[in-house]
This record gives sequence, C-alpha cells and structure tokens, in this order.
Amino acid sequence: QVQLVESGGGLVQAGGSLRLSCVVSGRTWSVYSMGWFRQAPGKDREFVAKIPWSGGSTNYADSVKGRFTISRDNAKNTVYLQMNSLKPEDTAVYYCAGQATGIGSYNYWGQGTQVTVSS
Repeated sequence: QVQLVESGGGLVQAGGSLRLSCVVSGRTWSVYSMGWFRQAPGKDREFVAKIPWSGGSTNYADSVKGRFTISRDNAKNTVYLQMNSLKPEDTAVYYCAGQATGIGSYNYWGQGTQVTVSS
C-alpha cells in the first residue's frame, strides 16, 4: 500500500505563491509517476501536473503552464507543486496522486489540501 499526505495549502492573495508538498510512504517502489489534481466547488476534478518518480519530462495543464512547477525529492519521498502568480480561479482542493504505471488511472490518492486565492 502507498500513503500520500499533502500539506502547504492556505489562503493567499492573487499574484501570490504557495508550495504544496506530498509525502509518499509505504510501497514507494510501486509508484511510477506522481501527479497533482485539483477540484473546485461544483466542478470536476482536473489534472494539474505530472512527473515521473525516477525523473524525466513533466506535463502540465495549459491553465497552469508557466506558473506552476512540479518537482520531486526522492531522498525525502516528497513531491512538490510550486504555484506562482496565483489567480482566484486556482482556488480548489489540491490532491496528489500516484500512478503505478505510466498510463491509465491513478492508483493512490492523498486527502487533499485547500488552496484559496482571494482577489
């Protein structure tokens, strides 16, 4: 089993920055890649960013390209999401997720952390 615990959410003004962290524990060797998703009130959960656990190219949703950066620290079993130039429309619960293979559904999910951007 793999456990994911997010932290770093909070309230920030538009234009500000936050860094989310996701600590991965348990059977970390079963994780192929990690991703961040978000879900705003009344909306479906959407993909934000993705990074292979062993390194490699990253992927971003068009809505966050150039503003968000995903990274990982394997020594700390932690994945980060640096969010800059935040906008009110970035307000959502952010989830980190682990994928056992490079494609398909995500197998492991954290409990989420709230990010609220005020205008």
